[in-house]
Amino acid sequence: MLLKFAIREFQSDREFKNLSPVTIEGYLRVLNEFHEFCINQEIVDVSDVTPSIIKSYLVHCQKKRGNNPTSINDKIRNLKIFFNFLEKEEIISEKKNPAKKIGYAKEDIKIEIFTDSQIRQMLNYYSRLKYRDKTFYAYRDYCIIYVLLGTGVRLGELVNLKWDDVDLKNGVITVFGKKRQMRSVPITKKLILELAEYKTFVQQQFVTPSEFVFTNRKNEPLTTDAVKSIFKRLKKKMNFKNVRLSAHTFRHTFCSIMIRNGCDILSLQRMLGHSSLAMVNRYYSLFGTALKEINDKHNPLNTLDL
Repeated sequence: MLLKFAIREFQSDREFKNLSPVTIEGYLRVLNEFHEFCINQEIVDVSDVTPSIIKSYLVHCQKKRGNNPTSINDKIRNLKIFFNFLEKEEIISEKKNPAKKIGYAKEDIKIEIFTDSQIRQMLNYYSRLKYRDKTFYAYRDYCIIYVLLGTGVRLGELVNLKWDDVDLKNGVITVFGKKRQMRSVPITKKLILELAEYKTFVQQQFVTPSEFVFTNRKNEPLTTDAVKSIFKRLKKKMNFKNVRLSAHTFRHTFCSIMIRNGCDILSLQRMLGHSSLAMVNRYYSLFGTALKEINDKHNPLNTLDL
């Protein structure tokens, strides 16, 4: 089968399984990039793809695209899922599965987070934007940071958030995460008040407000790329060093502060929507200073008269 047709088959299967558009988009981004690489190598059929071709593609991504080990591993993961699908559908045999023995790259365990000072700097920047033509954008972007920092939700979960998913009375938002898994995330009084005020502001801006919490000036829901563009513009204004200004950095920051303040591992796992404790354990191992503070405060030896 031609590689381009195999990719279409895979896309149809993911859509039939009702995967989120964001997840499907992520698969296609990698597969289309891989397809283009294969064409340049004069490979058009899936049966001609070998482990060597995949390794060459990954080296190309590393050297020409500047992909770090984490990005490389994401691409390996997507390719494995794709070729395993082709094997399951008997388009290729198990022996001809070129991704089977491709190992993952060793990652440097480093998770960037914002400092308290950087968080205040970003929020203060939007607070100072008082120009009439900037009011909507400033208020919206300010609220986006508040939601990301106060809930730890993923970028895809943020842009898909609807007002019907926001329960201001009980202090809970409902988000749809990976594999369309639904979960409830508690929100604090500060965030409740911020969202309530923002909702009133939005209702005053548009004759018929959107069902989505975050929209553009045309009242259309924001896309993930639109939010990334917001952060690119903000990055130029902030000029932060050694930290990436992204939705995921806010997620990491949420985790680090929750751990620092004594949140237990199972509660954090549920709030983040992780299916296993592996990633949450990584957070706990990295933010060890927080654990030291918690241990100093709660250690049994503190209360025993020895």
